[in-house]
Formats: sequence, structure tokens, C-alpha cells
Amino acid sequence: MCIHLNFDYRKATQSLGFLAEQAGGAINKLKALKLIYFADRYHLRKYGRPITNDEYFAMKLGPVASGVKDIAEMSDFLGEDERAYATQYLRLSDDRLSICLHAPLDVDTLSLSDREALTFVWEQFGSYNEFQLAEFTHAYPEWKKHEAQLRLYSRVKMQLEDFFADPTDPAADPCFSLSLEGKQDSLAEFQELSRLEGLWN
Repeated sequence: MCIHLNFDYRKATQSLGFLAEQAGGAINKLKALKLIYFADRYHLRKYGRPITNDEYFAMKLGPVASGVKDIAEMSDFLGEDERAYATQYLRLSDDRLSICLHAPLDVDTLSLSDREALTFVWEQFGSYNEFQLAEFTHAYPEWKKHEAQLRLYSRVKMQLEDFFADPTDPAADPCFSLSLEGKQDSLAEFQELSRLEGLWN
């Protein structure tokens, strides 16, 4: 079953801003993308939904949230509303390698559980640089299953359902441990969320 959710560009923007704030006002773009991945993984496993509702692709440097990447890069692929919202809060550094917080965060956009997940990943992974984090992501099954394909393709679509699988490397943090029953419950909540979003769109 392939599940698709509607990308939440407001939460994506505020999540990037949250991480930039934790880093002192600016954060490397690649590092931010890896931390967003870990935060979405944590929130999906614990609460049955990701923070950003983004589509993920396996790439050479690990999982990448497509819409978040567009915001982080202020890409030409951004829609008018997405760009207008993102530029209220974020700007790129002069060398375009970092995301800078441009205005105070909108604290009401992120839920308490969203901020919990983002705080978790900052405390767990925030001391590592972008290349260390990219290497860490290669231990997770949702990326690992596409590793061979990435010898032929620059990116491969990932399935959020795979985020419920545990890494086989005992050194890899699962981003919230789940029992078998817990996995089934969270996955059921995720599938119900997808069904409801499908009814509204």
C-alpha cells in the first residue's frame, strides 16, 4: 500500500527555523535536511504521522524530504504561497550553504509533539556535522533497500511505511523504539490519516 500525504510547507518552514534557532541562528542546509528526516522518523513512529507530510527520496547522501529541500534551497520549484511563507522566516546565507532564521518562529504552527521530535533530534544528533549525519542515515532500512538502485539512479522514491522498520545496526538510534504491537498501532494510525486526507482532497 503506497501512502501519500499532503505536504505541510508551514510546518516544514517552521521546523527548519526551529533547527536554525537551536544552532544559533543558522544551520547548514544538508545538516538540516538530515535532522528533519530523523524528526519525521521519530514522530511517525511515536505518533502515527510525520511532521512535514513530505515525500522522501533515497539519494547518495541519504534520505531527502523533497519539499523541505525546496524550501531549504529557496528552489524555483516552490509554489507562490510556499515561497511567500518561507521567506517571511528564512533566508539563505551569502554562500547559500546555510539556512538562516530571518524572523521569530511562529510558535503556534508546530504542535507540542512536533517540537518534542525536533528537540529529540537536536539533542541526539545536533553535535554531528552534515556528512556524519548523512553516513548515519545509511544504516536505516528505508534507505538501505534502495542502495543498489542508487548505483543507476540519482534518487529513488521511498515509502513512509518503511520508516517503521528497525535498523539492524545496534548502534543506530531507531528514533523511538516500538514493540510489535506499537508498530502495528502507529502504522494503523498512519494509514487512517492517509485515508482521511484522501477524502478531503
